[in-house]
Amino acid sequence: MASTTQAANSAALAARTIESAAPGASTIHAPSRGATATLIHDLRELFKVKVVGLVLVTGWGGYYLGSMQAGLAGPQHGLLNALLGIGLISAGAGALNEAIERKTDAYMTRTADRPLAAGRFSLKQGVLAGLGALALGALWLLLRVNLLTAMLALLTAFTYVAIYTPLKRVTALATLIGAFPGAMGPLLGWTAACGRIEWPAVALFAILFAWQFPHFMAIAWLYRDDYARAGIRMLPVVQPNGRSTVAQALFFAVLMIPVSLAPCWLGLTGATYAVLAIVLDLNYLGYTIRFAGILRTESEVESRMLARDLLKVSVLYLPLLFTSLMFCAAARY
Repeated sequence: MASTTQAANSAALAARTIESAAPGASTIHAPSRGATATLIHDLRELFKVKVVGLVLVTGWGGYYLGSMQAGLAGPQHGLLNALLGIGLISAGAGALNEAIERKTDAYMTRTADRPLAAGRFSLKQGVLAGLGALALGALWLLLRVNLLTAMLALLTAFTYVAIYTPLKRVTALATLIGAFPGAMGPLLGWTAACGRIEWPAVALFAILFAWQFPHFMAIAWLYRDDYARAGIRMLPVVQPNGRSTVAQALFFAVLMIPVSLAPCWLGLTGATYAVLAIVLDLNYLGYTIRFAGILRTESEVESRMLARDLLKVSVLYLPLLFTSLMFCAAARY
């Protein structure tokens, strides 16, 4: 798992993977043709497997870089323990998020078929699945990894479920709050490897934090009608002219340039990574500037195309940046 070839494979995999439930119900619908496939699909949706995959890839990157910094050589058996615990907690948080938002999800086209929103799972089942995954993940990290990683992972889940999720219906600032748990993957991986928080780990956190905003703004613009129907106060809903959406996306796309170079300043990697990072940053910024065209066009088709293109580039940018960082850091060591 610690080889750079595996880093590339995992990153490529990550790039390919951006009526309400009745409270009294307690059983899944009766078996029918395709029931097993439906159940598997529903479990993937309930536990937000794609989101968990991103957390695991960035967590693995943090562990990989942290283990090199700590001078750990050879196969890193602790990596599997770390990823299993982090993945379980991330999956549990996703299930609890869907339990809380089951009624909201039912209003949105892209989420209406989620198992709780569609009534295929009950609220009780969703909550128990979420709490069970959280408990197992925390216990695993505590026994197999370290206390710091277990505590940080639980804090991440709490922020996502108990603060970010309800705030989405109250204020557009929820996106800012949600970016904190969204950026914790590499920091958790680092603490799992090293047992402490260090500045390079903070730099990895900052990269994830800044990356999310152009990515989120593209999603928010693309699905703004859905969010409006559900009463979720994303920026394009609160300020529908798009100016604040574009401004926030551009600010963080520019910020990505110095933030992505922080690993160089901290001695984690060298000049080759800096060149690759700047190329990726400028491409990301270019598509974000192009996204600003939503302010000029009156065509909904063109507007959606601009948002979708930025979303695609954002999904490719992150694994490419982390792959570059890991390759260059490995060559340095």
